Amino acid sequence: MELDLVIRNGNVVTATEEVFCDIGIAKGRIAMLGKKLEGGARSIDAGGSYVFPGGIDPHCHIEQLSSSGLLCADDFYSGTVSAAFGGTTTIVPFAAQHRGDSVRKVVSDYHGRAKAKAVIDYAFHLILSDPTESVMNEELPELIRNGYTSFKVYMTYERLRLDDYQMLRVLELAKREGALTMVHAENHDMIRFSAERLLARGDRAPKFHGVAHSRLAEGEATFRAIALAELLDAPVFIVHVSSAEAAAEIRRARARGARVFAETCPQYLFLTAEDLDREGMTGAMFCCSPPPRDRASQETLWRGLADGTIQVFSSDHAPYRFDETGKLANGPDAPFDRIANGVPGIEVRMPLLFSEGVLKGRIDIHRFVELTSTRAAKIYGMFPQKGSISIGADADLVIWDQDLEVAIESAKLHDNVGYTPYEGRKVKGWPATVLSRGRVVVDGGELQVERGSGEFVAREKTF
Repeated sequence: MELDLVIRNGNVVTATEEVFCDIGIAKGRIAMLGKKLEGGARSIDAGGSYVFPGGIDPHCHIEQLSSSGLLCADDFYSGTVSAAFGGTTTIVPFAAQHRGDSVRKVVSDYHGRAKAKAVIDYAFHLILSDPTESVMNEELPELIRNGYTSFKVYMTYERLRLDDYQMLRVLELAKREGALTMVHAENHDMIRFSAERLLARGDRAPKFHGVAHSRLAEGEATFRAIALAELLDAPVFIVHVSSAEAAAEIRRARARGARVFAETCPQYLFLTAEDLDREGMTGAMFCCSPPPRDRASQETLWRGLADGTIQVFSSDHAPYRFDETGKLANGPDAPFDRIANGVPGIEVRMPLLFSEGVLKGRIDIHRFVELTSTRAAKIYGMFPQKGSISIGADADLVIWDQDLEVAIESAKLHDNVGYTPYEGRKVKGWPATVLSRGRVVVDGGELQVERGSGEFVAREKTF
């Protein structure tokens, strides 16, 4: 077989194995694995560095209009470029339905944006906020059959949330059609009650966002979402777990055999509620929902990543600039309940987990690959095309410089946010070369591909 590219002398690491070998690539796919492969129109010497499957970020918000009318700072060009520089070769952002929207039309609109701009591969989750009869009976079944096999529902936010009956109908449909329901689990009325009382007594600062969005509100909603799913024996995925209370509910459910899956994100391992309490409005940079918690919650989540309670590490990249177009759209001293929710993190997701997880002994190298790539591919219907280094898989690969020390700085990142909540944090380990379907996307600190060269990935049913 004639090879287009050979990656030589790589320490190839998957979720289960570590092998020193070459990788032969032909027509965008892995064609050979072995030592001292011959031929190849081009070769790259990995020099003994780790070679990982390309990262998969299955939770990010790109070029998305929020329910309050704010557009993300990153479009499909800046968002995918930033992802690629961080070692991610596939993203799964959201095609967001707002009240009154046709989901079919929403998906078509997002495709138009992504096709013209994305530099790496992409799929879409759906966000359901208006499960009308036509959406439930016609649009969703058709979309699931066409490769959109997951959708997200909210238990909070007035313009997005579903009640328990609506959630049951969505879970029922998902089970019948072989799809997966993702849940933003926070108790809306607990948050509403707490926010009203805080604002009434003049507590407006960003730090009170964390008070209103309490751990109890997350824990209760997580319990309820799992109970609704268990009633139907339907699979459910709890997104962006931040608290020990939510993690405990997930652990108990999985122990009794419930089909419950979960993720956490960098902001819950590396930020705390103290960050929301910075001087003036600076704390607004760290406002996300659920909010960062405390050191004890961080340790609980690290244990969950290590022991399998939490299967996926995503970014929940929700990019809003710290100005009147984003975080401060409702004024330079907006109350906490009118600050745009979300933090950036798509580019630093993998370096943070490698440096603080693998190098500090919290997780091993195989768990790192599973959390950042392989498990997401399996849960979301892309494996083994994505998330693996195996014959026939897409040649999505990351050559990782495990010795490179980097101080994270917004000025060096490639998103369009203008700040990073991890400014000045030092990490060890960073992508050196990134390939998507055999194309060198990033090398030598430079982008090597054109906008619009990414491809859509239609996903399989996995449930």
